[in-house]
Amino acid sequence: MKKKKKLLTLFQIVMINVIAVDSIRSLPFSAYYGASMLLFYACAAIFFFIPSALVSAELGTGWPTTGGIYIWVREAFGKRLGLIVIWMSWIYNLAWYPTIMALIAGTTTYFFNPSMAENKTYMVLLILGLFWGATLLNCFGMRISSLLSSLGAIIGTILPMIFISVLGLIWWFSGNELQIHFTHNELFPKWSSSLHLPFFATVLFGLLGLEMAATHAREMENPRRDYPRALLISVMVILVTMVASSLSIALIVPQQELNLVTGVLQAFKHFFDAYQMPWMVPVIASCIILGGISAVGAWIIGPTKGLMIACLDGSLPKALGKMNRYGVPSRILIIQAVIVSLLSSAFFLMPSVNASFWLLSTITAQLALLVYVGLFVAAVRLHYSKPEVSRSFRIPGGKWGIWTTSGSGALISIIGIVCGFLPPDGLGITNIFAYELTLILGMFSLIIIPYGISKLVGD
Repeated sequence: MKKKKKLLTLFQIVMINVIAVDSIRSLPFSAYYGASMLLFYACAAIFFFIPSALVSAELGTGWPTTGGIYIWVREAFGKRLGLIVIWMSWIYNLAWYPTIMALIAGTTTYFFNPSMAENKTYMVLLILGLFWGATLLNCFGMRISSLLSSLGAIIGTILPMIFISVLGLIWWFSGNELQIHFTHNELFPKWSSSLHLPFFATVLFGLLGLEMAATHAREMENPRRDYPRALLISVMVILVTMVASSLSIALIVPQQELNLVTGVLQAFKHFFDAYQMPWMVPVIASCIILGGISAVGAWIIGPTKGLMIACLDGSLPKALGKMNRYGVPSRILIIQAVIVSLLSSAFFLMPSVNASFWLLSTITAQLALLVYVGLFVAAVRLHYSKPEVSRSFRIPGGKWGIWTTSGSGALISIIGIVCGFLPPDGLGITNIFAYELTLILGMFSLIIIPYGISKLVGD
């Protein structure tokens, strides 16, 4: 007798979504907004976060195979555009790795000297050591990293976010001095290109990840009924945890003192010093380090799978995707580590660690949002070109629903990309033209590389 496949519950889907999206790394960026983050998050949720969840659910249940966005764009527009999208998806993760490693490196300084978080040499050496160590470990398979991923996400991300939110509420209701106030002037942002708009791309990036769990929708008993409920609960939990955590940071850390790398630890230290609990700082630091390491362990092979599928599909040289005896695409992993090492040189080239962290975060966000533009456009194309493909979940509203959902997501993604070209005040970036030219040429060259490869390999 065939054993019945175990179905996923609504709670399990919610937890998969929350773990995929919630991130400590993005909190200082939204905290920089102060009280006006409420408006920005509302805008991001309505026009980007919810649409990306709905689109990913429809495409994920229609094409649930390994490869995700690459498969969806390939089915809509062919191998060449599919390759460009999955290449950008891989590259933006390469720019993300130094930022999450910087979070780990900056957090470790709270064990001996927090000022070392501004030391470029220390940051680069620790980033390279951690990443190459994680790369070599993953060359022997994913067993260890997979064991750490869920545990690290809960202990190193979700619990600290809940804890800092509770501390913020206690601080607020205790009548302590606040660094922000919920007045009309602070709730509604000053539409200044140098104050608020540059951070919008990173806020959107902080809400990416629901497409990872979309393929699980078909594993529910009644996806048409239950998956929208799971999405609604997931969106609410993610937004509440991220907004509450960011507000807690903004409540206690002055904006001019906020460090984009260690802002979370700054806030915790302020709280613990005020409550005479300094011994808790290394405890929380240990949790965040565990969360960062588990995130890298879980992601370091993940994006390479898309490239591996592209190699098997003939869009990239097959030799590039060759796996070692542990079933790992080790050649891609080594190339990945070399590129990350080169990107980490930004910490030496930029005027400060904060500025370097910002530049890498912006590149990451802009490339990721370009990938999402491809996702939204592919959803519209597949709605018309392949209506016969069975989807366990479909966006309500037919043609009107798919156009409204995908259109709003693509538009807000483009707005986020444009905002990323505006450097914020206070980071020491004085040559705006050189900064914007670096971003434009970098993005253009990254798109041209896979296009050239696809021409050499052939469609």
